[in-house]
Amino acid sequence: MVTETDTKVVAETRENFGKGFARRLRAAGKIPAVIYGHGTTPVHVALPGHQVALLIRRANAVLELELDGTQQLTLVKDVQKDPVHQIIEHIDLLVVKKGEKIQVDVPVTVIGEPAAGTVATQDANTVLLEVEATHIPERIELDVEGLEDGTHVTAADLVLPKGAALVVDADTLIVAVAVPVDTLEAEAEIAEADAEIAAEQSEEAQESKGEESE
Repeated sequence: MVTETDTKVVAETRENFGKGFARRLRAAGKIPAVIYGHGTTPVHVALPGHQVALLIRRANAVLELELDGTQQLTLVKDVQKDPVHQIIEHIDLLVVKKGEKIQVDVPVTVIGEPAAGTVATQDANTVLLEVEATHIPERIELDVEGLEDGTHVTAADLVLPKGAALVVDADTLIVAVAVPVDTLEAEAEIAEADAEIAAEQSEEAQESKGEESE
């Protein structure tokens, strides 16, 4: 059974190109791809479709390719899909080395619930980090449990895994906690109605006093 942890992928060199050949590859359950980077000549390959489709569910997937008897680490840089059917049409793979530092956008996942009556609005869904190519975090979790109205969480507040460093500006807003606008409007309307009632009651009281003095 193939799982998302099986990162060892057997790739096949391909020498035929064009849309027709790519369609035949996909019909055979394979995905066209190109390997490039580190000054190497781009290599066009075919990848096992089902296995790779599982692997690239994870952001910044690193594939351990076996190609013509050699081993090569690659980072999934771009996945091209059919906009209608969402079929994977092509994948770009960047050559990486163990211990090498690279820059990648890592997803930020918000967990927890902010203070009652507030909502946490996520302004940035990813954060640009510099990390080792073989130690890319799947996600960065941001806990907003109990955060009060007016709280702003920036990139500098994120808890990063060991060895990871921020590339994005530390002041980049990730999450803002606030009372929803519709709630504020409703509270303002209630306050306005209460003020009108109080004014009417005060006016009636004054009129009543005036009648008694007469």
